[in-house]
Amino acid sequence: MDNLHKKYGFWTATAMVVGIVIGSGVFFKADDVLKASGGSLTTALTAWLIGGAIMIVTAYVFANIATRIERINGVVDYFEQAYGTNAGYLVAWFMTFIYYPTLVAVLAWVSGNYTAALLGLENGVWPIAAVYLTGFFLLNYFSPVLAGRWQVTATVIKLIPLALVAVVGTVAGMGSGMTVQNFTQAAQTVSDSGGGLAVATLSTAFAYEGWIIATVINAELRNAKSTLPRALVVGTIAVVIIYMTYYLGISGVLSNDQVLAEGDGAPVQVIALIFSKVSGTLLTVFVIISCLGTLNGLIMGSARGMFSIASRNLGPRPDVFKRVNPAYNSTTSSALLGFVLSMFWLLVWYGNFKGWWGGFMDISELPIAFLYVIYISLYIWVARTFTDLGAFSRRVCPVLAGAGSVYIIWGAVQKDMFLHFLVLSALILGAGYALKGGNRNRRRA
Repeated sequence: MDNLHKKYGFWTATAMVVGIVIGSGVFFKADDVLKASGGSLTTALTAWLIGGAIMIVTAYVFANIATRIERINGVVDYFEQAYGTNAGYLVAWFMTFIYYPTLVAVLAWVSGNYTAALLGLENGVWPIAAVYLTGFFLLNYFSPVLAGRWQVTATVIKLIPLALVAVVGTVAGMGSGMTVQNFTQAAQTVSDSGGGLAVATLSTAFAYEGWIIATVINAELRNAKSTLPRALVVGTIAVVIIYMTYYLGISGVLSNDQVLAEGDGAPVQVIALIFSKVSGTLLTVFVIISCLGTLNGLIMGSARGMFSIASRNLGPRPDVFKRVNPAYNSTTSSALLGFVLSMFWLLVWYGNFKGWWGGFMDISELPIAFLYVIYISLYIWVARTFTDLGAFSRRVCPVLAGAGSVYIIWGAVQKDMFLHFLVLSALILGAGYALKGGNRNRRRA
């Protein structure tokens, strides 16, 4: 059996967009964005706004594409339609071996980080990360429908702490003058520019990333050509509104210097200050659920990565990787490979903190910038071939989205170990190309 049933609707797709995007990035990138902005709240908010605008315009362009193409794996299908089988195959290989598993690894670590802090387990971060990663892969294998329901539930739950911080923090900040102070006084603990607006925007790119993974369940959506475009547009607009109000809420409770001093723990500190330590602990649980909702959505994509390649009878052993478990209607070998690759990248992420590489290879941001190169190619295709669209949809939006993508890529070029990651990615893609024709003529499973 190699068919996936139509089992998801608009709310699951929208929950994937909102639930994957709103997860860890809004929590553990807050201080990174402020630091890259030179401690300036105005610059930081500008970066959040630019990143959000890029996401919305990009999602709108993809929504126009989604109304025309309904196959197996959104972005791979689109690129294949635009530039042929070889190009689509390499994009699928990149998504399967680099994009999905790197983000899964980082999200597992973030979830483990907050859980270990909550439980007071200083040395428990990495074991907890491995347990989360394994557990959600098992959930997606044995019950993909339950995984979809968890995605919706986690999305609703994660909005609770964000909404409370946004509303209470903003009101408190306006009353105390903290918000105005943060706008007028940059943090004193940042000794240089921190990298500037481009690098700050790149940091927001991680927090805004993930909406494209909703296209991976394209073949499992009811009325996908209508459902997916609506989910992309509605979901991304909602995310930007939530992020901007949440960040204003933080600025109403902590000074810019305090945000930098707290680091990844800044959101937890804000919650504790607003709602007392007990309430802060409870809401920290919501933060963990938020991260786990994002992790689940990423794993939904990772488990289907090799399946999308094998469904085209490409890559090594397509007869094996396109198998679907008849009892659970879930991918089998594809999910197992996604798990192994995610564990590999978790080890790479662990090596960053242990100093194995001689620098910090930021796999939370660099793969995203590489994906924007793919996006630019699709914008060009839309502008050239979608002749029935109006000037705004065919010309203006692709140009704006392309300019935003170039801006994010420029930020990535300035990151440490960019060239190392570029070489590693080239080697992985080269291996994929060498295996492209492997066993295409084998008996169908």
